[in-house]
Amino acid sequence: MTGPAARYPRAPGVGTGPAAEVEHLLRVEAPQVLGALVRRFGQFHIAEDAVQEALLAASRAWPVDGVPDDPRSWLIRIGYRRMVDLLRSDQARRRREQEAGTAELAMQEPARRARPTPETDDSLALLLLCCHPALSATSQVALTLRAVGGLTTAEIAHAYGTTEATMGTRISRAKQQLARAGARFTPPTDADRDSRMAAVTQVLYLIFNEGYTASAGHHLGRVDLTREAIRLTRMLRASLPGDAEVTGLLALMLLTESRRAARTRADDELVPLDEQDRTRWDPELIREGTELIDSVWRGREVGPYQLQAAIAAVHAAAPSPERTDWPQIAVLYLWLERLNPTPPVRLGRVVAVAKAYGPARGLALLDDLNRRHRLDRQPLTRQRERAVRAHLLQMTGDAAGAAALYREAAALTDNEVEQRYLLGRADRLDGRARPL
Repeated sequence: MTGPAARYPRAPGVGTGPAAEVEHLLRVEAPQVLGALVRRFGQFHIAEDAVQEALLAASRAWPVDGVPDDPRSWLIRIGYRRMVDLLRSDQARRRREQEAGTAELAMQEPARRARPTPETDDSLALLLLCCHPALSATSQVALTLRAVGGLTTAEIAHAYGTTEATMGTRISRAKQQLARAGARFTPPTDADRDSRMAAVTQVLYLIFNEGYTASAGHHLGRVDLTREAIRLTRMLRASLPGDAEVTGLLALMLLTESRRAARTRADDELVPLDEQDRTRWDPELIREGTELIDSVWRGREVGPYQLQAAIAAVHAAAPSPERTDWPQIAVLYLWLERLNPTPPVRLGRVVAVAKAYGPARGLALLDDLNRRHRLDRQPLTRQRERAVRAHLLQMTGDAAGAAALYREAAALTDNEVEQRYLLGRADRLDGRARPL
């Protein structure tokens, strides 16, 4: 693998060498193995457990014995055997033993073994299945990360600031819900794709956002989640190369991720966008993301992800904060708000208007939006609304009001890096040194 796609092959902290290559291979093959088992047995909740055990067996054997010539078939064979065991232990013993017997016969006779079709990629169908409308948004994200992304239950639990047992229960319930809903593993039709693609892209967007700014924890973000979101979105775009919104979503992720290295200092302190060292922005990600959004921008219809990518591209094109085209960004946010009138989008427009036309104009817009939409009470914006208002008050010279709001914002986040940044701004404004 060469080029930009090779930049996100594996989770953070994974080095090079045989063990790392095995981990990367297992992550890539997991959706295909799961697809083969679900296609054969039609029982996602059991097949997913069988795949996890097959992956565990491979992670133990392959670094020692070497990767087999046909790793996917090896994994499917182990998964089939585990499926037999699981089906036998189920309450519907007679019916499922018949299925197990068929599977065992296939395992014993090489000519009858089920093998994946080389040109078939089950990743899109798995994404659609994991994003079934019967599941909550949180369950959709968790199941996607587990089944398609290959993250462990512990990794997913850490991303959401909960325990492994709690997340394991949530994933188990999600699989049971799929079974009760009668979800089937079938190639997506045009109608199925249109009705479910919004859920799929939203799940990938949520995974990326949680990775870029973690909701809790000692670090600003989770690079493993942003990389996984980018990997899955690349995979989705490969399945749907003509979908402009999927292309826009990938462009948005790449352009946003390009700023990661500049977002914190060596001491892990947050650096706001206007103060970032832009020489640390990743030029390859900026180039690829810009080319992607340019390739779909002239289409007849423009969607929310394309607009967000266009905003990110305007930021990326500015050689310095002072040369950012804020009026253009404000117009793009207005367009985006009309298409996707969510609290975060409305708050983003406040920032753009303030940067383009001054803090007084931004505060007036924020007051108006609060009256009509209560951004200061919405779960997705109540913390950032206070941080934005504090920044605008600081720009107008109201240091005391800004300091108080920075502290309110700090109390509303569980991300320790954000807390330190907001409290530090408050301390500098009111002249008190924060105790060590």
